[in-house]
Amino acid sequence: GLLIKSENWQALNTILPKYKEQIQTIYIDPPFNKEQDADYLYNVKYKDSTWASLLENRLSLAKNIMKDSSSIFVRCDYNGNWIVRLLMNDLFGYENFRNEITINRTQEFFKSPGIEPKKFMWDTDSLFLFTKTEDNFFRQILVERSEEIWWEPFLPSKSKPKDDFRIVFGKKIYSPPGRKWGLKQDNIYQLEKEGRIRKNNKGKIEYFPKYIKLKDNWTDISGYQRSWDFNTENAEILLKRTIETASNKGNLIFDFFLGSGTTTAVAHKLGRK
Repeated sequence: GLLIKSENWQALNTILPKYKEQIQTIYIDPPFNKEQDADYLYNVKYKDSTWASLLENRLSLAKNIMKDSSSIFVRCDYNGNWIVRLLMNDLFGYENFRNEITINRTQEFFKSPGIEPKKFMWDTDSLFLFTKTEDNFFRQILVERSEEIWWEPFLPSKSKPKDDFRIVFGKKIYSPPGRKWGLKQDNIYQLEKEGRIRKNNKGKIEYFPKYIKLKDNWTDISGYQRSWDFNTENAEILLKRTIETASNKGNLIFDFFLGSGTTTAVAHKLGRK
C-alpha cells in the first residue's frame, strides 16, 4: 500500500498519472459541514457552497483514477446528504447511483440538561454508493440471522405440472393449490444435510433460511468505534462490508479523507492494497 501525507487535492493530482483507472473501490468520510465548530481536529464549519466545492474538485479528480468496474462510497450526515446526492448525480450520472445506505452514528446527547429537546436525536448517517459505469463489480453479502425463524417454502403462484413437487426426505411433496415451490431440488438436498428443513407438528414442510441478503439498512452494525481516542473513527465492520461488496483480493482501495486509518487497516486485513 501507499500512504501519502499531503493536502488531498494536490495528492490526487500527484498520483493521477500513475494510478489512472487503477482504483477498484473508494471510501471517503469527509468532514461534515456542521453548524458549529467541531471538538476535534477538522474544520467542519463550512458554508454549503464551500463544502460542495471542496468535494466537487476532489471527486472529479478521483473519478479519473477509478476503473470502469469501480465503486465509490461517500459517508455524510443530515447536513450534507442533500448536497452529496446532487453532486454525485452530476459527476457520476444518475444512472450510476446504486444505494443510499443507512448506517449508525454515535448517539447524540443534548448538552443542556433540564431543557426538553424539540426534535428527535440524530441516530443515522447516509452512505451513498455510486459506480463509475453501469458495468460495476458487486458482491452480494449474506448476513446470518440473529434468530431461528421457520418458513413455508411455497410462493403465491401456480406451478407448472412438471414442477409441482419436490423430493423431501425421499418422498414426493406437492405444492398446495395456487402456490408453487420456492426452493430448487438441490437447495432442499442441502437443507436436509444441514438440518434446516423439517415437517412441523401439523405435518407441513418448513425450512430455516439461515442467511439473508444484505439490503440498504446497515443499522445492525456499528458506524463508529472508539479504539484510538479519535472521535470519528469509522468502525472496521462497516469498512469490511464496503470493501468486500465492491472488490476482490489484490484490488486497490483508496481513501483520500483518511482519518484514523480504518480503511487502510481493513483493506490490508482483507488482502487488498
